[in-house]
Amino acid sequence: MFILTVKTTALDKDQRLRLNKGIISLNIGFAESDPTGSRNLNIGFAESDPIGSRNLTGSLMFLSVSFLGFSIYICLLFVSIFSHHHTLPFSCLFSSKAVNMGMSMNVVVLSLFVSSLLLSVVTASDDGLVRIGLKKKKFDPNNRLASRLESEDRQALIASMQEKYGLHNNLGDHEDTDIVALKNYMDAQYYGEIGVGTPPQKFTVIFDTGSSNLWVPSSKCYFSVACYFHSKYKASESKTYKKNGKPASIQYGTGAISGFFSYDNVQVGNLVVEDQEFIETTKEPGLIFLAAKFDGILGLGFKEISVGKAVPVWYNMLKQGLIKEPVFSFWLNRNVGEEVGGEIVFGGVDPDHYKGKHTYVPVTQKGYWQFDMGDVLIGDKPTGFCAGGCAAIADSGTSLLAGPTTVVTMINHAIGATGVVSQECKAVVQQYGQTIIDLLLAETQPQKICSQIGLCTFDGAHGVSMGIESVVEEGNGKSSVVQFNAMCPACEMAVVWMQNQLKQNQTLDVILNYVNQLCDRMPSPMGESAVECGSLSSMPTVSFTIGDKVFDLSPKEYILKVGEGPQAQCISGFTALDVPPPRGPLWILGDVFMGRYHTVFDFGKERVGFAEAA
Repeated sequence: MFILTVKTTALDKDQRLRLNKGIISLNIGFAESDPTGSRNLNIGFAESDPIGSRNLTGSLMFLSVSFLGFSIYICLLFVSIFSHHHTLPFSCLFSSKAVNMGMSMNVVVLSLFVSSLLLSVVTASDDGLVRIGLKKKKFDPNNRLASRLESEDRQALIASMQEKYGLHNNLGDHEDTDIVALKNYMDAQYYGEIGVGTPPQKFTVIFDTGSSNLWVPSSKCYFSVACYFHSKYKASESKTYKKNGKPASIQYGTGAISGFFSYDNVQVGNLVVEDQEFIETTKEPGLIFLAAKFDGILGLGFKEISVGKAVPVWYNMLKQGLIKEPVFSFWLNRNVGEEVGGEIVFGGVDPDHYKGKHTYVPVTQKGYWQFDMGDVLIGDKPTGFCAGGCAAIADSGTSLLAGPTTVVTMINHAIGATGVVSQECKAVVQQYGQTIIDLLLAETQPQKICSQIGLCTFDGAHGVSMGIESVVEEGNGKSSVVQFNAMCPACEMAVVWMQNQLKQNQTLDVILNYVNQLCDRMPSPMGESAVECGSLSSMPTVSFTIGDKVFDLSPKEYILKVGEGPQAQCISGFTALDVPPPRGPLWILGDVFMGRYHTVFDFGKERVGFAEAA
């Protein structure tokens, strides 16, 4: 159990909390806790008015300003969030202890009993490897609460993908920054523990191969509610803290976290990285970080995508000679019946974590652990979409498998997943289906077909939306606007689907019927697709071609089960992500894939390796 105790301290005589039977009011405020200027949140009960009414008062002592609305907002927010749970994840116990009336009264007003925050087990061994034990968060509907509440942010995020990542932030060169802004850490399931400062202050973090910065909440995070539900770094309590102060901001789909850089020692397992530059966050927006089980993120990507050009923790491990080999590896335990979540090993690999040999592929673009992959197969049948090659990123910070809508829709259809009907897709099939098939039979280049029928323009490599609006007069005298922007990608998906069926020698009617069914299986904007839990045995294997080797995922490995018994739900582990050329098409292979295959990140040889997990 983790117990958070908040005390009122050093209040003057008029501000002291007075407890009278049946007459109370709640006071929330901030006060100086020590001469260094660190501040604590003070919450307490004090005497209310004589008639016994209850008042809610919030005060920021260090500003000498009262914020009633702020206090109400916090309380209402807590209620609105946790009312979605069957049981509240915390309980409040109130007690008081009077210490000499002439001296300050310390009142313990709140104890939050929270489930254990996934404490990691650290082991050292004679083989020179540093092992960090990981714990996993059980996947359930309540864990996805914030994702559902942030649907507008998710839709805005998808729109940003379609604009070739027109995301303007301070992550460095535009071409190298897009994927960082796409991350949805609410889905991440595996966490470990680190320490920051001397003595080490403990934080639960995601070890994320899809980003490169280390950040944790700051004690100076006053106005983001999320900070009060997580551990906060206190510079004044560390003997090795060094001031930096440079501002920092990282853009995510739900908003930007912001703060400032500092230097301090970082303990990872039994290693101590000295003078590590990291971000103290002072703003964590929305409900995503409030509901998250982790405190911060430790990035294990390349320095090319590091915010503020900060040297990543991994680089300093190597520079300071803390590990023997420039390699780290992930073993993620997908057995839901076991408490052990997995292990990350710095300095090499643990032979007990995998079977056979690893298949290695070179990193093709530094920044992310990105490599080239081949076609995706459903059952034993190739989809054809990545036959000419797709990019892929091994990303421990994402739980699902994200890929092009074209292929994810085909997978949805094969596994019977629900989706949303695409009217643009159906319009393409109805109006241009026969023409597309004729052009394919005439051996027209597939990437030119949609421009040839007028739905896209051709830039020499692929179709591009024309951006034309067509006003159609309706019988009632009103007009409607059709966005051809949506028709171009719908056409390009239809071309791939029809080409796939033609290779299987299907008839015209069968092809058009199949594509119409796919139009009914488009992934929803929320990225989730439900399936029948009782149908897993009839679902096909989905396979990825990496380094001329086929890596299979069975239904039990790519379907996430939510709940137990008759209330259980099953969700597809595939979600749609469309990245246009030249960066795409792109797959993000998250924990669903890495749980099945032990993954080696070889920094020295700039390669990624996969082998069957033991």
